Amino acid sequence: MKTKYISLVALMALALAQTSCEKVSPQGVLMAGTAVEDRVEMSYKYYQQNNIEEKLDEELSQVGEEGYSFLVGADSHITDDLGRFNEMINISLEHKDLFIAHLGDIADTKADYYINLENALRGAHYDYVMKYYEFNEDDGLWYRKDSDKSFGRTYESITFPFFPVVGNHDLTHNGWALWCNIFNSSFYEFDIEVDNVLGEPIYDHFIFLDTASGTLGKKQIELINQGVLDGEYNYRYTFVFSHTNIFRPSRMQFASTFAREEMFFLLDQFERWNATIVFMGHVHAWDEREYNLVTYLTLDSMSERNNPKPGDYLVRVNVSQNGDISWEKVHMDYVAKKS
Repeated sequence: MKTKYISLVALMALALAQTSCEKVSPQGVLMAGTAVEDRVEMSYKYYQQNNIEEKLDEELSQVGEEGYSFLVGADSHITDDLGRFNEMINISLEHKDLFIAHLGDIADTKADYYINLENALRGAHYDYVMKYYEFNEDDGLWYRKDSDKSFGRTYESITFPFFPVVGNHDLTHNGWALWCNIFNSSFYEFDIEVDNVLGEPIYDHFIFLDTASGTLGKKQIELINQGVLDGEYNYRYTFVFSHTNIFRPSRMQFASTFAREEMFFLLDQFERWNATIVFMGHVHAWDEREYNLVTYLTLDSMSERNNPKPGDYLVRVNVSQNGDISWEKVHMDYVAKKS
């Protein structure tokens, strides 16, 4: 099976334009440093300018005939301790997951913490290249270890496949400027060609939404209604990633969920997208349920401060070559050292 990766955003590229600070919430509840309308408008401009196929075929050739898997984490709330975040990276590399998705609140909003995040991603990029590539001194390019060595890349052009959505804690204290300096766009989508039968390619679809403010906003709803995130194929599976949750894990669970009209809009939209699994975070509590044949998984926080003990804080989705799909919780062992 030849897997083809089509990305509509280039993560970890140049920053978007300067943003303005509109609201500050020291508690980190759903008040964004930049309003959702502004974020979506900026992201859509970036989305349009980068609506090109990313040359990642070689990087994903490890999928082979075995299908693929991807790892999902949520609410890492990075500060100065990157133990859990680095553990997630190592778990993914060891298992050879196709990519990592993160459901927002990746770091608490402080410039130092985003420097820590960026350094962690640089380290992950290095480990990724060392694991899958080898350097050719003759032409100064890197080649996949498991390829026919027909396609070489520069170190900088190899992308570590890490795909986040933005969370409310990412945005407080004008954190959007920090977040988008690394990730650029707050909503996007990409496809994976998973098979080709008699010249007809088969694709899986991945959609990432900006729900950090507890609302999609008028612009994002308009774009969704216009089909911006629909893709261009008939998909085998569709996976959706959101920070804000749809369902409360319990009646007593604090949750800043969507307004009722938007909740019904999203539930209908997920059904129209024929979504397989919708992943959510935000409330730091596990929840699993099915509605209209769509599976909804709300992940607990992987942060060592929120959950200091080891636990099953990640989710891995396994998709076999013949199309069988399953998911499983993934255990994390890191425990923060006492100061």
